[in-house]
Amino acid sequence: MEQLIEKYRKKISQIPISFVRSLMQEINWDSRLIIIKGARGVGKTTLLLQYIKLYLSSKLNSTLYISLDNLWFSENKLTDLVDVFVKRGGKYLFIDEVHKYPQWSLVIKNIYDDYPELKLVVTGSSLLEILNARADLSRRAIVYSMPGLSFREFLNMQLELNFKHYFLQDLLKNYEEISKDISLKIKPFQYFYDYLKYGYYPFFKEQLELFYIRLEEIVNMILEIELPQQRKVNIAYINKIKQLLQIIAQSSPFIPNISKLSTHIGINRETLLTYLFYLNEANLINSAYKDSYGITFLKKPEKLYLENTNLMYALCEKNINIGNARETFFFNQVKNKYTIELSKSTDFIVEKYYSFEIGGKNKSNIQIKDLKNAFIVADDIEYGFNNRIPLWLFGFLY
Repeated sequence: MEQLIEKYRKKISQIPISFVRSLMQEINWDSRLIIIKGARGVGKTTLLLQYIKLYLSSKLNSTLYISLDNLWFSENKLTDLVDVFVKRGGKYLFIDEVHKYPQWSLVIKNIYDDYPELKLVVTGSSLLEILNARADLSRRAIVYSMPGLSFREFLNMQLELNFKHYFLQDLLKNYEEISKDISLKIKPFQYFYDYLKYGYYPFFKEQLELFYIRLEEIVNMILEIELPQQRKVNIAYINKIKQLLQIIAQSSPFIPNISKLSTHIGINRETLLTYLFYLNEANLINSAYKDSYGITFLKKPEKLYLENTNLMYALCEKNINIGNARETFFFNQVKNKYTIELSKSTDFIVEKYYSFEIGGKNKSNIQIKDLKNAFIVADDIEYGFNNRIPLWLFGFLY
């Protein structure tokens, strides 16, 4: 246990706190059990360590951070460590990479029930299942999903600024004034296309020249290890799934023909639909529907996007379709806070009320002229005007 404490203290001393994700303020840290789900590389570990450094620095003796991918746990039980920690006065336990531990949900349930004096914060893969037959954590845990950086957070991180986020209603009411205020402080297009290429994952700050290598490693880890282990995806189909991701990246956007795809990949229709559902869960793709209510494994997506634009550039840098990139960015930034669906009249409808047509600066108003609460979302414009909102501004929703 001492070696885990030593590593944890070293991590705390080295973690930077000049930039902190907005999620920090949204989490109810007083809860006894907090679960933070998210894709690899979005900053879950950093969030935990920053919270300890900022708010528990005077209580380090009663606080412990551990990662369950540490080799120490190949020979030692988590429950034994927790028992010793609590007997030594432990009150705050932060557990990273919980999905690496066998029967993790049952173990966490037992720790929660057996040590009522202990506060637990747990992070894991976006594929974590909170509800299962043996250990129902849904009644015990508050669950948060952590996305990658928004465009706003990217700017704050890069420039050490403090731009605030806007609720959708406020943004749609005041987009002319908001876009003008932001553009007086920075030139959005000096940074926007960099964000599309590498700004979603915070590790771009470490070694930018290695960014796509690391991102490819994350994709491979999800496809080759997490999906087979946690969703029983057949490893024989992984290369075909990688090809599918590349096709989605190059499309404008991708409208799936399930019958043709299942024949091409060599699996039946139901299995393919299930795999697409898992890719959505794993934050590798975004599946778009005309009605998102009651989405199941076997509901065919009407369009497929990669989860974020960084993945597009990682998988096919030279064949990016600009229309696809615009829609991918819009979908990604909006879906983290709001319900977004495909529309019969425009590209998207948000919260079943606001309609949006996505395009370049010369996009016409034809498709929205007879619609209420409808907007053109235009790339390549700095300021909003006459129901035309800059695309980049939707990066300020979280």
